[in-house]
Amino acid sequence: MLKGSFTALITPFKDGKIDEESFRSFIDFQIDGGIHGVVPVGTTGESPTLSHEEHKKAVEVCIDQVDKRVPVIAGTGSNNTEEAIDLTCHAEKAGADAALIVTPYYNKPTQKGMYNHYEAIANRSNIPIIIYNIPGRSVVNMTNKTMKELFKLKNILGVKDATADIPRVYSSRVDIGKDFNLLTGDDATCLAFMLYGGHGTISVTSNIAPKLCSDFMNLCLEGKFREASKINDLLMPLHTALFIESSPGPVKYAANKLGLCSSEIRLPLTEISEETKKNVDQALKHASLI
Repeated sequence: MLKGSFTALITPFKDGKIDEESFRSFIDFQIDGGIHGVVPVGTTGESPTLSHEEHKKAVEVCIDQVDKRVPVIAGTGSNNTEEAIDLTCHAEKAGADAALIVTPYYNKPTQKGMYNHYEAIANRSNIPIIIYNIPGRSVVNMTNKTMKELFKLKNILGVKDATADIPRVYSSRVDIGKDFNLLTGDDATCLAFMLYGGHGTISVTSNIAPKLCSDFMNLCLEGKFREASKINDLLMPLHTALFIESSPGPVKYAANKLGLCSSEIRLPLTEISEETKKNVDQALKHASLI
């Protein structure tokens, strides 16, 4: 079971290409900050605008730089099942510890279609798989009933739940079982998610605040929620500011502000507005990061 705070890594760019040097140093920054694991080329890593070659290269670079210090959960999802199989098998061969696979977006499959999608990937690989349920981006919402059936497969481990539906943490434990790995994809509701029995988070905020996020999560895992709430109060303005505009625009701006990498982002996403920059700056100051 995966527990703790996992960073949904941004992918640094320089002059339109992946900035490998910054990516490697950024991964070290995460691990030095005590983060429990990293997730390359998910949504925050701008996977929709990476070529297949870039996607695979980013996974390989991440695994190489991590060098088994923390788990690597590679983003390998697609709304094309064969493409998702290819990316998942590549991540397994490259040495990733698990694969994060988003529910198929745009084509709006039924629950049966989603089940068959994950079943096909699981049958063609042996790597542990985390379902990524994010209705706000995929326009489909996988039910607990479908997840329960998928959990019967040999390598379906759990879910990254980005629904912000806190009572669902309880129903997931009851409906699917206590061994189903529950990770949240919503920083702002992470404290409540952990109180309800979650196991960890795949975080955007930890890109720029790995120590605060890992300290917060360690307290949650120890059941010290009163102490964790104090750190949560420091982080809450960041949780909000980093999603004023489409992610990862704001978090890349923040990373640039902290001297971690360029804020360069790929179309159709664009540089964030001056007003959003002011909000991010205020949140960074609130967390004592600048």
